[in-house]
Amino acid sequence: MKKRRYDQFNPKRRIKKLENADLRHCSKLAEEVQYGGNPEHKRNPGDFGLRPPSGPRAGKSLCDTVGIFSRQDALECLRSGLCKGLISERFNGKWPRNIWSVIKTDGKNDIPLEAQLENRGTGTYHGYPMPQSDPLAAEIVRQWNMKDD
Repeated sequence: MKKRRYDQFNPKRRIKKLENADLRHCSKLAEEVQYGGNPEHKRNPGDFGLRPPSGPRAGKSLCDTVGIFSRQDALECLRSGLCKGLISERFNGKWPRNIWSVIKTDGKNDIPLEAQLENRGTGTYHGYPMPQSDPLAAEIVRQWNMKDD
């Protein structure tokens, strides 16, 4: 299997178009979802309980840069994305492979976040800020803000 470079993005990612029944299902998933974390996306381990505690890797975006230092903050981002229905078309069982959310830094900049399903069937994710060079990033922000209206 050929490994993807850091500056390439998975072209299979698509935002699922949802009906009201789908949104109700997403709200139920928000009650069950869990955040596991990944040490490659952390400069400071905070309360994530990661093994190894932290280990930022070149080319990986860091949660620290957008002010996410606690598991609870990361979990709230996941739940918000689910409740707004920003999920991928692709699923593993009942869980979408990706959940997207947006966080405001300094109260003004919208930073899109992407979470990936870690373990099939468990509803545990790890997430990270999306680079501006990701073609899907602007669409995530646009849809997030549309759902605020």
